[in-house]
Amino acid sequence: MNTTFDAIVIGSGISGGWAAKVLCEQGLKTCIVERGRNVEHNKDYPTAHLHPWELPHAGWMPKAFRDENPLITKAAGFGEDTAHFFIKDKEQPYVQKKSFDWIRGFQVGGKSLTWGRACQRWSQSEFESPFKYNYGIQWPVDYAEMAPWYHLVEDFIGVCGNKDGLESMPDGEFLPPFEMNCVEQHMSTALADRYPDRHLVHGRWAHLTEPKEHHLELGRGKCQARNLCMRGCPFGAYFSSNSSTIPSAQRTGNLSILSDAVVVKIIYDDQQKKATGIEYIDTATGSRQVIKASIIFVNASALNSNLILLNSTSDRFPNGLGNDHDILGRYVGFHNYRGYASG
Repeated sequence: MNTTFDAIVIGSGISGGWAAKVLCEQGLKTCIVERGRNVEHNKDYPTAHLHPWELPHAGWMPKAFRDENPLITKAAGFGEDTAHFFIKDKEQPYVQKKSFDWIRGFQVGGKSLTWGRACQRWSQSEFESPFKYNYGIQWPVDYAEMAPWYHLVEDFIGVCGNKDGLESMPDGEFLPPFEMNCVEQHMSTALADRYPDRHLVHGRWAHLTEPKEHHLELGRGKCQARNLCMRGCPFGAYFSSNSSTIPSAQRTGNLSILSDAVVVKIIYDDQQKKATGIEYIDTATGSRQVIKASIIFVNASALNSNLILLNSTSDRFPNGLGNDHDILGRYVGFHNYRGYASG
């Protein structure tokens, strides 16, 4: 393959796929570099059409597997039918000084194949509250500036939901919502009657309830409500890099995909004072290779993006690329998983 591109995107998940799409549409020869295996939409969803009785344990994982993999078996949607999109605990061990569940999926598409697909916009309150209540700094953007970008993304990926007119949960560019069941309808009505300031509303989900023309042009189709999403959706009805942004980038003729390539570092040229490429390990041969580009996007998820930048040392950046203030890797935000309250 070529070793020189206009742009390199490290990681092929939700943000990496989107970066590649935009770069390719601007006419830039772009290479996605993915540490995991290649996964092609539909072709590589081996359990997509299997019935429970066609799986060795009807979808459940044996106790021996669960004992060996206490982390990934916690993940919502993990099971015998989806295990091919998760990395086993023992294959990527890490030290936990404090409890931290690091659920990973190394493949083209990353965790866009296994994400929960909930798509709430931040409200103005989310942008204001850290500074207002003194637990963070002022955001450099606000909701008004972000709203057009929310609109752009929602329209392309396809988000279903209802326009509820709630300030705390801004309305978006929605496809029709899934219908509430009878219990949800009753709860919504009862809440509205007794507590006018409380609302039971539809979630906003990246599912094509009624595909638009540009969705159909990519080969995506209507959600069949099978609840088998994390096996890989053969209908392309939920948003993933594999069914959406990557095919969109491929249509331009400007995309290359380099899978099974673990990025070691970003190469910084001290004379040019800029990043000029990456060094990676070919996982099949163990050899180290270099590809070059004038634009590099790092979309390797929070922890691995930090890892790559910390590993990208040079005379100019002895502590890692962009790490003059020794901040990289120290304040990594993580996702609150399955938070709940009860009474």
